[in-house]
Amino acid sequence: MRPTRARSLRTTARTALATLSVLGLGTGLLAAAAPADASATGYAALGDSYSSGVGSGSYISSSGDCEQSTLAYPYLWQAANHPSSFDFAACSGATTSDVLSSQLSGLNSSIGLVSISIGGNDAGFASTMETCVLDGTSACLSAVSTAESFTNTQLAGKLDSVYAAIHADAPNAHVVVLGYPHLYQVPGDCLFGISDTSRNAINGAADDLDGVIANEAAKAGFAFADVRSAFNGHEICSDDSWLHSTTLPIDESYHPTSTGQADGYLPAFTADAG
Repeated sequence: MRPTRARSLRTTARTALATLSVLGLGTGLLAAAAPADASATGYAALGDSYSSGVGSGSYISSSGDCEQSTLAYPYLWQAANHPSSFDFAACSGATTSDVLSSQLSGLNSSIGLVSISIGGNDAGFASTMETCVLDGTSACLSAVSTAESFTNTQLAGKLDSVYAAIHADAPNAHVVVLGYPHLYQVPGDCLFGISDTSRNAINGAADDLDGVIANEAAKAGFAFADVRSAFNGHEICSDDSWLHSTTLPIDESYHPTSTGQADGYLPAFTADAG
Protein backbone atom coordinates (compact mmCIF):
# COMPACT_ATOMS: atom_id res chain seq x y z
CA MET A 1 0.00 0.00 0.00
CA ARG A 2 1.36 3.39 -1.00
CA PRO A 3 -1.31 5.88 0.07
CA THR A 4 -1.99 8.95 -2.03
CA ARG A 5 -4.49 10.68 0.24
CA ALA A 6 -3.69 13.34 2.82
CA ARG A 7 -3.80 12.37 6.50
CA SER A 8 -7.01 13.52 8.17
CA LEU A 9 -6.51 15.97 11.02
CA ARG A 10 -9.78 15.38 12.81
CA THR A 11 -8.39 12.97 15.42
CA THR A 12 -10.06 14.38 18.55
CA ALA A 13 -13.57 13.36 17.59
CA ARG A 14 -12.35 9.96 16.41
CA THR A 15 -10.55 9.29 19.66
CA ALA A 16 -13.62 10.18 21.68
CA LEU A 17 -15.85 7.91 19.63
CA ALA A 18 -13.37 5.05 19.72
CA THR A 19 -13.15 5.43 23.51
CA LEU A 20 -16.93 5.22 23.83
CA SER A 21 -16.84 2.05 21.74
CA VAL A 22 -14.17 0.49 23.94
CA LEU A 23 -16.21 1.35 27.05
CA GLY A 24 -19.05 -0.66 25.60
CA LEU A 25 -21.32 2.20 24.55
CA GLY A 26 -20.83 1.28 20.90
CA THR A 27 -21.12 3.43 17.80
CA GLY A 28 -24.51 2.15 16.69
CA LEU A 29 -26.43 4.50 18.98
CA LEU A 30 -24.31 7.41 17.85
CA ALA A 31 -24.94 6.62 14.22
CA ALA A 32 -28.64 6.22 14.80
CA ALA A 33 -28.80 9.56 16.59
CA ALA A 34 -27.20 11.50 13.74
CA PRO A 35 -29.70 13.93 12.21
CA ALA A 36 -30.61 13.50 8.58
CA ASP A 37 -29.33 16.27 6.33
CA ALA A 38 -30.93 16.60 2.93
CA SER A 39 -27.93 18.56 1.67
CA ALA A 40 -25.59 15.62 2.33
CA THR A 41 -25.51 14.24 -1.19
CA GLY A 42 -21.83 13.47 -1.80
CA TYR A 43 -20.40 9.96 -2.07
CA ALA A 44 -17.06 8.67 -0.76
CA ALA A 45 -15.66 5.25 -1.68
CA LEU A 46 -13.13 3.93 0.81
CA GLY A 47 -11.35 0.64 1.27
CA ASP A 48 -9.03 -1.85 -0.36
CA SER A 49 -8.46 -3.38 -3.79
CA TYR A 50 -11.92 -4.93 -3.90
CA SER A 51 -13.30 -1.38 -3.86
CA SER A 52 -10.60 0.28 -5.96
CA GLY A 53 -11.28 -2.26 -8.71
CA VAL A 54 -8.06 -4.23 -8.98
CA GLY A 55 -8.67 -6.99 -11.51
CA SER A 56 -11.23 -5.10 -13.56
CA GLY A 57 -8.80 -3.12 -15.74
CA SER A 58 -9.38 0.40 -17.07
CA TYR A 59 -7.24 1.92 -14.33
CA ILE A 60 -7.18 5.65 -13.78
CA SER A 61 -3.61 6.71 -14.47
CA SER A 62 -3.59 9.40 -11.80
CA SER A 63 -4.46 6.80 -9.13
CA GLY A 64 -1.01 5.22 -9.41
CA ASP A 65 -0.42 2.21 -7.20
CA CYS A 66 -3.93 2.49 -5.75
CA GLU A 67 -5.13 1.06 -9.08
CA GLN A 68 -8.55 2.69 -9.09
CA SER A 69 -10.68 1.52 -11.99
CA THR A 70 -13.49 3.11 -13.95
CA LEU A 71 -15.03 -0.38 -13.91
CA ALA A 72 -15.05 -0.68 -10.11
CA TYR A 73 -18.45 -0.64 -8.42
CA PRO A 74 -17.96 2.82 -6.81
CA TYR A 75 -17.15 4.43 -10.15
CA LEU A 76 -20.03 2.64 -11.88
CA TRP A 77 -22.45 3.73 -9.15
CA GLN A 78 -21.45 7.38 -9.27
CA ALA A 79 -21.65 7.41 -13.07
CA ALA A 80 -25.23 6.15 -12.90
CA ASN A 81 -26.40 8.22 -9.91
CA HIS A 82 -24.50 11.53 -10.21
CA PRO A 83 -23.80 12.38 -6.56
CA SER A 84 -22.95 16.02 -5.85
CA SER A 85 -19.34 14.96 -5.19
CA PHE A 86 -17.33 11.75 -5.55
CA ASP A 87 -14.26 11.03 -3.44
CA PHE A 88 -12.63 7.84 -4.72
CA ALA A 89 -10.15 7.02 -1.96
CA ALA A 90 -10.08 3.20 -2.07
CA CYS A 91 -6.58 1.89 -2.63
CA SER A 92 -4.99 -1.44 -3.48
CA GLY A 93 -3.40 -3.08 -0.45
CA ALA A 94 -5.16 -0.90 2.10
CA THR A 95 -5.51 -2.01 5.72
CA THR A 96 -7.63 -0.48 8.46
CA SER A 97 -4.62 1.61 9.50
CA ASP A 98 -4.29 2.94 5.95
CA VAL A 99 -7.93 3.97 5.88
CA LEU A 100 -7.45 5.92 9.11
CA SER A 101 -4.24 7.61 7.97
CA SER A 102 -4.88 8.19 4.28
CA GLN A 103 -8.49 7.89 3.15
CA LEU A 104 -10.65 10.10 5.34
CA SER A 105 -9.64 13.61 4.31
CA GLY A 106 -12.52 13.81 1.81
CA LEU A 107 -15.19 13.09 4.42
CA ASN A 108 -17.32 15.90 5.80
CA SER A 109 -20.92 16.74 6.68
CA SER A 110 -21.89 17.01 2.99
CA ILE A 111 -21.14 13.32 2.38
CA GLY A 112 -24.39 11.39 2.39
CA LEU A 113 -23.10 7.97 1.32
CA VAL A 114 -19.94 6.02 2.11
CA SER A 115 -18.91 2.57 0.87
CA ILE A 116 -16.03 0.52 2.22
CA SER A 117 -14.49 -2.94 1.97
CA ILE A 118 -11.69 -3.47 4.46
CA GLY A 119 -10.21 -6.18 6.66
CA GLY A 120 -8.86 -8.72 4.19
CA ASN A 121 -5.37 -7.26 4.15
CA ASP A 122 -5.29 -6.94 7.93
CA ALA A 123 -5.91 -10.69 8.08
CA GLY A 124 -3.06 -11.38 5.64
CA PHE A 125 -5.09 -12.29 2.56
CA ALA A 126 -2.24 -11.90 0.05
CA SER A 127 0.38 -13.82 2.02
CA THR A 128 -2.10 -16.59 2.83
CA MET A 129 -2.95 -17.07 -0.84
CA GLU A 130 0.75 -17.07 -1.75
CA THR A 131 1.40 -19.82 0.80
CA CYS A 132 -1.55 -21.87 -0.41
CA VAL A 133 -0.47 -21.68 -4.04
CA LEU A 134 3.25 -22.31 -3.52
CA ASP A 135 3.63 -24.49 -0.44
CA GLY A 136 1.00 -27.22 -0.46
CA THR A 137 -2.05 -28.17 1.57
CA SER A 138 -0.48 -28.51 5.03
CA ALA A 139 1.18 -25.09 4.83
CA CYS A 140 -2.01 -23.61 3.41
CA LEU A 141 -4.15 -24.90 6.27
CA SER A 142 -1.67 -23.50 8.78
CA ALA A 143 -1.68 -20.09 7.07
CA VAL A 144 -5.48 -20.05 6.93
CA SER A 145 -5.66 -20.96 10.61
CA THR A 146 -3.36 -18.06 11.48
CA ALA A 147 -5.50 -15.68 9.42
CA GLU A 148 -8.69 -16.92 11.06
CA SER A 149 -7.18 -16.51 14.52
CA PHE A 150 -6.37 -12.88 13.75
CA THR A 151 -9.83 -12.31 12.28
CA ASN A 152 -11.60 -13.73 15.31
CA THR A 153 -9.46 -12.09 18.00
CA GLN A 154 -8.07 -8.80 16.68
CA LEU A 155 -9.96 -7.56 13.63
CA ALA A 156 -13.11 -6.36 15.43
CA GLY A 157 -11.29 -3.64 17.35
CA LYS A 158 -9.56 -2.39 14.21
CA LEU A 159 -12.87 -2.22 12.34
CA ASP A 160 -14.50 -0.41 15.27
CA SER A 161 -11.84 2.32 15.07
CA VAL A 162 -12.42 2.77 11.34
CA TYR A 163 -16.19 2.86 11.67
CA ALA A 164 -16.04 5.38 14.53
CA ALA A 165 -13.75 7.60 12.47
CA ILE A 166 -16.06 7.48 9.47
CA HIS A 167 -19.01 8.51 11.64
CA ALA A 168 -17.00 11.34 13.20
CA ASP A 169 -15.90 12.74 9.85
CA ALA A 170 -19.11 12.10 7.88
CA PRO A 171 -21.87 12.32 10.53
CA ASN A 172 -24.70 12.51 7.98
CA ALA A 173 -23.60 9.58 5.84
CA HIS A 174 -25.34 6.30 5.25
CA VAL A 175 -22.48 3.78 5.33
CA VAL A 176 -22.48 0.52 3.40
CA VAL A 177 -19.82 -2.02 4.38
CA LEU A 178 -19.20 -4.64 1.71
CA GLY A 179 -17.94 -8.14 2.40
CA TYR A 180 -15.86 -10.63 0.43
CA PRO A 181 -16.99 -13.56 -1.75
CA HIS A 182 -16.01 -17.19 -1.57
CA LEU A 183 -13.08 -17.59 -3.96
CA TYR A 184 -13.69 -21.19 -5.02
CA GLN A 185 -16.45 -23.44 -6.23
CA VAL A 186 -15.84 -26.80 -4.53
CA PRO A 187 -15.88 -29.23 -6.18
CA GLY A 188 -15.23 -27.37 -9.39
CA ASP A 189 -13.82 -27.68 -12.87
CA CYS A 190 -10.20 -26.83 -11.98
CA LEU A 191 -7.95 -29.76 -12.86
CA PHE A 192 -4.81 -28.19 -11.44
CA GLY A 193 -3.85 -25.84 -8.64
CA ILE A 194 -4.45 -26.12 -4.92
CA SER A 195 -6.38 -28.98 -3.35
CA ASP A 196 -10.09 -28.94 -2.60
CA THR A 197 -9.14 -29.14 1.06
CA SER A 198 -7.28 -25.86 0.73
CA ARG A 199 -10.09 -24.33 -1.30
CA ASN A 200 -12.65 -25.22 1.36
CA ALA A 201 -10.41 -23.76 4.06
CA ILE A 202 -10.03 -20.50 2.14
CA ASN A 203 -13.79 -20.24 1.70
CA GLY A 204 -14.22 -20.88 5.41
CA ALA A 205 -11.82 -18.04 6.17
CA ALA A 206 -13.95 -15.75 4.01
CA ASP A 207 -16.99 -16.75 6.08
CA ASP A 208 -15.15 -15.88 9.30
CA LEU A 209 -14.06 -12.56 7.84
CA ASP A 210 -17.54 -11.66 6.65
CA GLY A 211 -19.04 -12.69 9.98
CA VAL A 212 -16.80 -10.35 11.97
CA ILE A 213 -17.27 -7.50 9.48
CA ALA A 214 -21.06 -7.89 9.47
CA ASN A 215 -21.20 -7.95 13.26
CA GLU A 216 -19.09 -4.82 13.71
CA ALA A 217 -20.97 -2.99 10.94
CA ALA A 218 -24.25 -3.73 12.70
CA LYS A 219 -22.86 -2.45 16.00
CA ALA A 220 -21.91 0.78 14.24
CA GLY A 221 -25.36 1.17 12.72
CA PHE A 222 -24.00 0.59 9.22
CA ALA A 223 -25.46 -1.59 6.45
CA PHE A 224 -23.62 -4.78 5.48
CA ALA A 225 -23.74 -5.87 1.84
CA ASP A 226 -23.04 -9.61 1.63
CA VAL A 227 -21.75 -10.49 -1.86
CA ARG A 228 -21.39 -14.24 -1.34
CA SER A 229 -24.80 -15.08 -2.82
CA ALA A 230 -24.14 -12.84 -5.84
CA PHE A 231 -20.92 -14.74 -6.58
CA ASN A 232 -22.49 -18.15 -6.01
CA GLY A 233 -21.82 -20.14 -9.19
CA HIS A 234 -19.26 -17.58 -10.35
CA GLU A 235 -16.31 -18.53 -8.16
CA ILE A 236 -12.93 -19.74 -9.41
CA CYS A 237 -13.31 -23.28 -10.83
CA SER A 238 -16.88 -22.56 -11.99
CA ASP A 239 -17.89 -22.41 -15.64
CA ASP A 240 -18.51 -18.66 -15.41
CA SER A 241 -15.99 -17.22 -12.99
CA TRP A 242 -16.22 -13.57 -11.97
CA LEU A 243 -12.90 -13.86 -10.12
CA HIS A 244 -9.35 -14.15 -11.39
CA SER A 245 -7.35 -17.21 -10.44
CA THR A 246 -3.56 -16.92 -10.52
CA THR A 247 -2.91 -14.50 -13.36
CA LEU A 248 -0.65 -11.82 -14.73
CA PRO A 249 -0.29 -9.13 -13.60
CA ILE A 250 0.02 -11.04 -10.36
CA ASP A 251 -1.69 -8.38 -8.25
CA GLU A 252 -4.96 -9.04 -10.11
CA SER A 253 -5.02 -12.63 -8.89
CA TYR A 254 -7.99 -13.54 -6.65
CA HIS A 255 -9.81 -10.29 -7.38
CA PRO A 256 -13.13 -9.68 -9.15
CA THR A 257 -13.13 -9.24 -12.90
CA SER A 258 -15.01 -6.34 -14.46
CA THR A 259 -18.07 -8.62 -14.55
CA GLY A 260 -17.61 -9.38 -10.86
CA GLN A 261 -17.64 -5.67 -10.14
CA ALA A 262 -20.63 -4.89 -12.38
CA ASP A 263 -22.79 -7.96 -11.67
CA GLY A 264 -21.60 -8.90 -8.20
CA TYR A 265 -20.49 -5.90 -6.17
CA LEU A 266 -22.51 -3.14 -7.84
CA PRO A 267 -25.96 -4.72 -7.31
CA ALA A 268 -25.11 -5.61 -3.71
CA PHE A 269 -24.02 -2.04 -3.00
CA THR A 270 -26.93 -0.48 -4.87
CA ALA A 271 -29.45 -2.53 -2.88
CA ASP A 272 -28.17 -0.99 0.36
CA ALA A 273 -27.19 2.47 -0.90
CA GLY A 274 -30.74 3.81 -0.55
